Amino acid sequence: MRAERLDGTFAALADPTRRAILARLMAGAASVTELAEPFQMSLPAVSKHLKVLERAGLITRGREAQWRPCRLEADPLKEVADWVEGYRRFWEESERRYERLDDYLREAQGKEGPDDEQAT
Repeated sequence: MRAERLDGTFAALADPTRRAILARLMAGAASVTELAEPFQMSLPAVSKHLKVLERAGLITRGREAQWRPCRLEADPLKEVADWVEGYRRFWEESERRYERLDDYLREAQGKEGPDDEQAT
């Protein structure tokens, strides 16, 4: 995957309004007016968000008579998921280290005798 495409996808996903628009588009195509309904912003402001999403390849805009539906394009999201997946081993290994530390601390506390507790 090209770094520029990944950068563009992350930049588009950084905004909560754009993430909400993508979540809405998971249910199916929608017009700009429909996408703007839950937000307190103008149609031109929503259009600017849509342009960012379109440049990142996250949506496409079609034309069906007078209706210009926006549709979700999931390929860039899969690329992000694949990139993040590369860190899974790190997360899982970190979890195992913490579990081993927890086991060690439980074992160490179990070895403390009554005399050890009074000395501290």
